[in-house]
Amino acid sequence: MVEPRCRLSLVTDPRQDKPEGWTRFVCFSDTHGLHAKIPAKHMPEADVLLHAGDFTNQGEVSQVQSFAQWLRDYPAKEKVVIAGNHDLSFDEEYCRARMKKTSMCAEVKETLSGSCTYLEDEFVEVFGYRIYGSPWQPEFCDWAFNLPRGEALAKVWKKIPDSLDILMTHGPAYSILDKCQSGLNAGCEELLKAIRKRNVKVHLSGHIHEECLDLHLFLQVFRRQPS
Repeated sequence: MVEPRCRLSLVTDPRQDKPEGWTRFVCFSDTHGLHAKIPAKHMPEADVLLHAGDFTNQGEVSQVQSFAQWLRDYPAKEKVVIAGNHDLSFDEEYCRARMKKTSMCAEVKETLSGSCTYLEDEFVEVFGYRIYGSPWQPEFCDWAFNLPRGEALAKVWKKIPDSLDILMTHGPAYSILDKCQSGLNAGCEELLKAIRKRNVKVHLSGHIHEECLDLHLFLQVFRRQPS
């Protein structure tokens, strides 16, 4: 019998001690500039902090600066972050077409530099875990990182590696934690197809507040199996 590459355990009490040989991931999303107001009891020490986007209200530089400092201060060895549809200043095309501020995108990304690993359709390996991050979602009002449903999104998801420990996207897959108050399923059908075609251990997303837990806080623990 082949041992799984890693095992997953959901931690319901952040005060719980981490077992020896395990790696703790603390996951946030949709903090919308309120990161500094998160109580300390909901900020447990971690090996890796993951944030699935919408860390600002509308991409404000001051909120990005504050978020970068919050990341530097957070008790985690590594931090991995993606943008979301509210992080307007991180979408180069949106900055150019809507905000008329062509240099703003580079400025805010530089602000995060040194406080985290920022992923935008990119892959990183952290403590041996393979993580891929992407900010896109189906068109959702006039926000950033919007793409039409269908072929355009399918093209984006083709970039996802065939095998991953963690996939981070801002928007959810279709029918999974994606229902709005209106009853709309805002998740992406093409993302669901892409995940089903791949070996993805964990998918982390946010975006749809009605489906998020209080404070958008998730605790997950992994253990790497011997090779």
